Amino acid sequence: MPRPARGGASYRAVLSLPHARSLFTAAILARLCYGLLSLPLLLTLRDATGSYTVAGPAAGLFGLISALLGPPRARLVEHRPRALMPLAAGYAGMLAVIALTGEAGTAPWLAFALAAVAGLFPPPVGPLMRSLWSDLTAEPQQQCALSLDTVSESTVFAVGPALSAVLISIWSAPLALTVCAGLVLVGFRALTRALHRTSSRPQSATDPGRNNDATGQRPLRRTGFLSLLLLVLGSACALAVEEIAAVPRWGAGTTGALLTLCSAGGVAGGLLYGHRIWRATLSRRLLALGATGTAALALLAAAPLLPVAAAALFALGACLDMLLITAYLLVDQLFPAGARMEAGAWVNTAYNLGSSLGSVLAGALLDRHGSGAAFIAAAAAAGSGVLAAAAGGRYFRRPARHSPALVGTEHAVDHGDLAKAEVRDLTDT
Repeated sequence: MPRPARGGASYRAVLSLPHARSLFTAAILARLCYGLLSLPLLLTLRDATGSYTVAGPAAGLFGLISALLGPPRARLVEHRPRALMPLAAGYAGMLAVIALTGEAGTAPWLAFALAAVAGLFPPPVGPLMRSLWSDLTAEPQQQCALSLDTVSESTVFAVGPALSAVLISIWSAPLALTVCAGLVLVGFRALTRALHRTSSRPQSATDPGRNNDATGQRPLRRTGFLSLLLLVLGSACALAVEEIAAVPRWGAGTTGALLTLCSAGGVAGGLLYGHRIWRATLSRRLLALGATGTAALALLAAAPLLPVAAAALFALGACLDMLLITAYLLVDQLFPAGARMEAGAWVNTAYNLGSSLGSVLAGALLDRHGSGAAFIAAAAAAGSGVLAAAAGGRYFRRPARHSPALVGTEHAVDHGDLAKAEVRDLTDT
């Protein structure tokens, strides 16, 4: 683990920045639909088709299309901010249509088609907010802001399934999905209004007269960025394998407690990470956090005991949230305004694809070899991501410019020197 130095920004100071509270609150409201969605969508598709065999793959198709098209949607919103509400309206409309099919029933092919079309629309929240935090803050406030944002996002996704289960038990899955559609409209309307009240909104990336060297740039074309995505993918894959493999090992009830502990580790790690100044550069932190998470998984694979699992999953949750925060900070350094939102969306896509891959891998291993093999595979997946980042990270290069922060400039650093330090540290690794 990287060692902290004394000092750092406070979360209160970050939320006291102009427009920060309204943006942060609106983003939580907009994210709430994503946290609630998975269970109502699956059960509504089951009600519509009468079969989990159809509902499961249809919900998976929605998730796959939504993840793969996340970066293009982020690029669209970054360069044409007015597209945010049309995307939200289209998304809410498709969720409402699927909810209606849950009440009336539909053919399997139509369920697949509706799920696929719905996956085209989910508007970006995380990439948008991280781009806004980049404009509002400078180090160390930026690290603090991104930590707060990541912890809030993790909390929404941890609490969301429980809230959706309550809604389903009170009403029904289609009505719960209708609530999700309503939250999309309310949340993104609030976010749009908050954006209009601040001068640091997505239009700033493409304002006329501003020197924007990101025109036409695609993040995947930047040498070394793929290694960062592989690290995130490997870590997410490992967590998904652990979550599923724990069920046959310790039972559903105990696994639920373990996953809650993992989420608590993420919140604790993210909050600790955000308000401290760290001695190591971002590149070293990224590799150290990945290696620490891999070590925790390797310990569990070697000694698959319940107390070890509790400690390992708490540590894994902390490392994963801190790793994501570090990845977002590194994205901000690697990419100029105009490409930053799309690059951040690729980090989210890598995480989602890693989770899906981990679910498939865990299912295959549990059927044939049991939970022990799955624990080993989880450690191997995380370790492979670390090795990929260590091998490819030396090719990271930052652009020559970096958009100036709007506030907190007293904490600004010489980005040219920092870029040299990043490259030197990665090469040494």
